[in-house]
Amino acid sequence: MPTYGVVLVTAGSEAEALTLSHTLVQENLAACVNILPIQSVYTWENAVQQEAEWQLLIKTDLDRFDQLEQRIQALHSYEVPEVIALPITHGASTYLDWISTQTARS
Repeated sequence: MPTYGVVLVTAGSEAEALTLSHTLVQENLAACVNILPIQSVYTWENAVQQEAEWQLLIKTDLDRFDQLEQRIQALHSYEVPEVIALPITHGASTYLDWISTQTARS
């Protein structure tokens, strides 16, 4: 039985967010990706940074997480991209079935 989740990834530009999203959906690694503009505050190289970023909310079958993570790492411009999976503990069965269909290995 599949385990569903939302994977969080940030991107430095809208263009990068769109490229990542389209690739992940086209390769059946994600069923759907929402893209939101955000502000991030974080420490990098011993200094507090603040940047505009784009948050990707990737709905997927977590059985595909390793492949998803590898693809993000290969395409992403960041040295250390955010790739965090949050499990979906409950969901409409029709939506979860749709995720399964969209992320089925081709």
